Amino acid sequence: MAFPDIAAALSRSMPRLRGALAGNVPLASRTWFKTGGAAQALFEPQDAEDLAYFLARLDPAIPVLPLGLGSNLLVRDGGIEGVIIVFGSSFNSIVVEGESVSAGAGAADVKLASAAAAAALSGFVFLRGIPGAIGGALRMNAGAYGGEIKDIFVSCTGIDRGGVMRRYTAAEMDFTYRHCGVKDVIFTQAHFAGKPGDREEIRAEMAEIARARGATQPVNTRTGGSTFRNPPGRKAWELIDEAGCRGLVLGDAQVSELHCNFLVNRGNASAADIEDLGDEVRRRVFDRSGIMLEWEIERIGAR
Repeated sequence: MAFPDIAAALSRSMPRLRGALAGNVPLASRTWFKTGGAAQALFEPQDAEDLAYFLARLDPAIPVLPLGLGSNLLVRDGGIEGVIIVFGSSFNSIVVEGESVSAGAGAADVKLASAAAAAALSGFVFLRGIPGAIGGALRMNAGAYGGEIKDIFVSCTGIDRGGVMRRYTAAEMDFTYRHCGVKDVIFTQAHFAGKPGDREEIRAEMAEIARARGATQPVNTRTGGSTFRNPPGRKAWELIDEAGCRGLVLGDAQVSELHCNFLVNRGNASAADIEDLGDEVRRRVFDRSGIMLEWEIERIGAR
């Protein structure tokens, strides 16, 4: 669907805006599922100050959502009302100073892991297995292979809906399993701390994570990563497998046969196909085990 064009009016009301602002921008190519609708408006700020200027002058009634690498996201077919924020190159920097590492919200998790390895800093290798960006990792306390963001986190900065820059400590982030307690803030940069380690051992561990991930996950397909959170004491993939859902198909969406906590777009799946398949998996798992799986993939927009 096409939304009313708000981009032109927003541009006129913000004469000092330096970033790119456009209306009715398709988002399918920006997500790993490669499906879904458009954004009513999409803004790529030049830097944090440009983003703060934009948010300070944006009507609070207009929804705003940051979009990272689109790896843990399903954009519904009806598209997203409001403004999508995407990060340009100024948000991708990674700086290592001693045992401290700072990274922009747009930096890829794997690049942060590689930068830490090059500096012989341990604690970051788990990020090799997370196909997203730092902003999203903060938002969901991303974790894999025995590590989580909270394990290396020191502080971060973000901009609230009023355009005010804010700083958060680890305690203020209220990290829990796949959750961060900070709301209505767009993270722009984070600071982490590692520990001295052996460079070659760190690189070998990263290589093993890459090997294991390639052998057990559908990494070269149109997927959104891990679909459901692990319930207490159980693995989501085991529950899905026990419910007979491995390989289950709906439209052109499929439960991965390689790792059944991944949903796959076989080529022409709509977002509705993928979401409906996920809900069917949840229903079958509940009928089999009495456990209702919770979505880990964020589903946004109108059906």
